[in-house]
This record gives sequence, C-alpha cells and structure tokens, in this order.
Amino acid sequence: MEPLDFDTAERVLLEAEFGDCRPIWYSSNYVYLAVLRHPRAGEVLAIYKPARGEAPLWDFPDGALYRREAAAYRFARAAGWNFVPPTVVREGPQGIGALQLFIPHDPHQHYFEQRERPELAEQLQRIVLFDVVTNNADRKAGHLLLDGAGHVWGIDHGLCFHVQYKLRTVMWDWAGEPIPPKLLHELQRAAEGLEGEEAPFAALRELIRPEEYRAALQRALALLERGRFPLPGPHRSYPWPLV
Repeated sequence: MEPLDFDTAERVLLEAEFGDCRPIWYSSNYVYLAVLRHPRAGEVLAIYKPARGEAPLWDFPDGALYRREAAAYRFARAAGWNFVPPTVVREGPQGIGALQLFIPHDPHQHYFEQRERPELAEQLQRIVLFDVVTNNADRKAGHLLLDGAGHVWGIDHGLCFHVQYKLRTVMWDWAGEPIPPKLLHELQRAAEGLEGEEAPFAALRELIRPEEYRAALQRALALLERGRFPLPGPHRSYPWPLV
C-alpha cells in the first residue's frame, strides 16, 4: 500500500477502529503500539499515548502531555515542516490520548548516526528551529527516526510549549552558526503565521494555553532577530538519557 498523505492519515487515525494494542515496555509513560483497522486504508500501525498513563511531572500540568504531542504536530504542519508524524487526539481503549502514525525505521539510525550524513543536514537544522520555537525539553537522539526514503521524522513531543526556558536537546552541532537563508525564510513564515489569524494555527491555539502560544511566538521572533542557531543555555541543556 502507498504511504498515506498527511490529510488522509489524520482521517484514518480519527476514524479507524482499534485492534490489537500492546504496551511498549521501555517507555516511562504508558505507550502502546496499536493496530488500527480502517475500511479503506486497511490495517495501519499507530502509537497511542493515553492521558491516564502519563507519569506526573513537577513542571508540566498533569494529564496534558498528549495535547502537547498533538500541538507539536499542528504547529509543524502549519509551518510547512512536515517531519512530525500525523497526530490526533481521540478516545482509545485506555481513554483520551494522542494517536500518532507509526513510522517504520531502523532504531540504530538515530541522530548520532544521522548527523554524519551531510545530505540530512538541512532536515536536521529545520528540526533544531522547531525545537527552539516549541521549547522542546526532551530531544533525545532516539527521537529522530530515519525512514527508508531518507526522510527524518521527529517524535515524542509531550514536553513542549512550556512558558519557561526548557530547551534540552542533543542537537547542538550548529550552535552559534548563522541560520541558512532558506530556513530563515521558513522561520519568518512560521512567525508570521503565529502572529496572525491563519486557520492552520487556530488548531494549535486550541491545544495549548494562551500564554504558551504567546511564548512560542516570542521565541520565534527572538530566533529571527538573532539569525543564528542557539547556544546551550544557563540551565541543563542535554536530556537524559542521550538516546
């Protein structure tokens, strides 16, 4: 079967029936690999993260990480950065949660392998900009998946959009370097979208708090003004574990 485009994948994720749903045991929160059955798309694999399986955190609201997963997808799509797999909010066997299209990949080809391939640099740099704007507090190397077509996908965005500085990432390879003009133009468009009333960004507003939305806009504008990839901050700048 041909890979699903983003709009079709969203519909399938929202409409399909849950079949087999097995826990992924190495995750800190409850995460399931679900088999979905759809009358037109057939069987589709997805990652299901229910709210009731989220471990409490001192600095993020309880039971809201799944909404941040969906918000990260909505922002990436609105910005034209199609590297977050289609993600929706819906009811599942364990209640409301995030449901994300599963991306087939080689788990050994994580970021520390990808950064050695020059042809992937632009994709990786784009994800760095995304992480700064969304304030991603958990960009591990294993959260970057490389599919068979050479496309890099970013996953695990539950710890995004905090109003306080939280950026923790393994992606410091371009720290302090100028942002390439093409990516700077894309960032400009994303900032304009956040600042305006465009429909694609309206869905993002529904998933995060108003102050979190404003903070994302301010981070985008500050990054544009600097014109350079960020440097590690004054606080802990790396996630743990790294992969």
